[in-house]
Amino acid sequence: MSREEQPSETPAPGEEQASEANEAALQAEQLEEALREKEQFRALAQRSQADLDNYKKRAAEEMGELRSGANSRLLLKLLSIVDDLKRAVSMIPDDAVAPGWLEGLELVQRNLDHVLETEGVSKVEAVGRRFEPWEFEAVQYQEAPDTEDGTVISVVRDGYKHHDKVLRAAQVIVARAPEPTVEAETTEEETE
Repeated sequence: MSREEQPSETPAPGEEQASEANEAALQAEQLEEALREKEQFRALAQRSQADLDNYKKRAAEEMGELRSGANSRLLLKLLSIVDDLKRAVSMIPDDAVAPGWLEGLELVQRNLDHVLETEGVSKVEAVGRRFEPWEFEAVQYQEAPDTEDGTVISVVRDGYKHHDKVLRAAQVIVARAPEPTVEAETTEEETE
């Protein structure tokens, strides 16, 4: 076979254009796929970043709740000491104490009250208010004809709040309307 008869290795002009078009289409397809992957990775990175931010917020909230819970437990223990000290001071007769000793105990009591106040603990004012089950614990109902039914008339144990959250409910005595007497019932029956 002579050189002239051998097939030429150079493509014909139509074939060359088709090959270039195929190659361009292939490159365009690869570019499009790369852009699609890039967008998928970008979306994945954004989701991962959002998940990380949410985790950090959740972890900070949980840490705050743990800290608050620990503070609340400590404050509750301190409240029992405050109650005991108030009872002890109130039971001391004036003539049974050496001068200055009672004043020292009252100073300790004021210091404890100041510590509670600086920590955001406040006493729940209950007397004269309507009974609220989330703030008060009713330990007794007492008939009180001159007081509205469901009103707190006395406090057995003080309640406290820590930053507007009930730390310890106040134990209270609640007024209730007097029950009708037997005489009133018999008079009603006689009139009928």
